[in-house]
Amino acid sequence: MGIQEIKGEDYSIQYDPESVAVTFQGELSLSGPPEYAPIAELLDEVANGEPPTITLNLKQLEFVNSSGISMLSKFVISVRKKKTIQLLVLGSNDIPWQQKSLRNLEKLLPTLKLELA
Repeated sequence: MGIQEIKGEDYSIQYDPESVAVTFQGELSLSGPPEYAPIAELLDEVANGEPPTITLNLKQLEFVNSSGISMLSKFVISVRKKKTIQLLVLGSNDIPWQQKSLRNLEKLLPTLKLELA
């Protein structure tokens, strides 16, 4: 299976099954859970394979609204329930929302590895 991609007007999300990495780019400002459902389903699909590590690369995600944060939080909680997956989140110090919001994900999953660069 090759790279899967979900694209919108202002964003793209790519899943690379070889590296088990999901890369987010652009601005996620969808309105509510129904619009985030395809992204949530992709993340759940990745986690359901129970790989040893999942990487979420958010370095190029310039904006995400509260519904997007909620979707990411729910995903982190679902990974916590599995207990076998190491979640690595890559972020950028240059994007203001990431420092605060991504640190909150560590509270949901103490084993989460957060790398801000």
